[in-house]
Amino acid sequence: AASAAAVSDDEPQTSDAYLLTKAALLEDRRRLSDIKSIERKIEAKRDMLPTYEPYITGVLEAGTGANDDVLMTVMIWYLDIGDIAKAIPIAEYALAHNLQSPDQYQRSAATILVEETADTLLRKDIKPIWKEGDIQNPISDDHRVQLEYLQVIETLTAQHDMHDQVRAKLYKTIGYLYAVQRNYAGALAMLTRALELDKNCGVKKDIERLQPKAGSA
Repeated sequence: AASAAAVSDDEPQTSDAYLLTKAALLEDRRRLSDIKSIERKIEAKRDMLPTYEPYITGVLEAGTGANDDVLMTVMIWYLDIGDIAKAIPIAEYALAHNLQSPDQYQRSAATILVEETADTLLRKDIKPIWKEGDIQNPISDDHRVQLEYLQVIETLTAQHDMHDQVRAKLYKTIGYLYAVQRNYAGALAMLTRALELDKNCGVKKDIERLQPKAGSA
């Protein structure tokens, strides 16, 4: 994969390594299409992904920017299973080379990165729960790491065009993670920005609850 990627330009990949890996990917996608449960699809992707790691490593080490459906699909699958750490290096490469996403996703790489990451984290119920004026969620290392990933993604995608509603999801998720860590001023700023971008993003009540805390911080 490294050798093939090193001699590719910005045209689609056509190497033997790529074609063989794409054939395996198509078979795995066929298997996924037979699974109805989203939860089971995610578990299946978790089992499938190690197969593609050598190929991905080779492309990231030596690739020169050829469009690559395998690379982009693997990035999306990592986001689906919540492995943001493995998705980010692929995203950095994809954005640096302006790679196209596979046709079935119909979104830019930057949009996919932001939206899939935010949706995945929001599904994990990171939204803080206010009770008797305080946040009950414990501060965890997971929350700190998630926030670091989102800050990297915010920087990576800052100059890339996408719908305001998608960008609002990013700020909303960052805001919730700030709130979990008791950074109320930061949380208020992020949620306010999310609301500016999308008035229907569902943070109005959260902003009201945060305002007294941010003012007293």
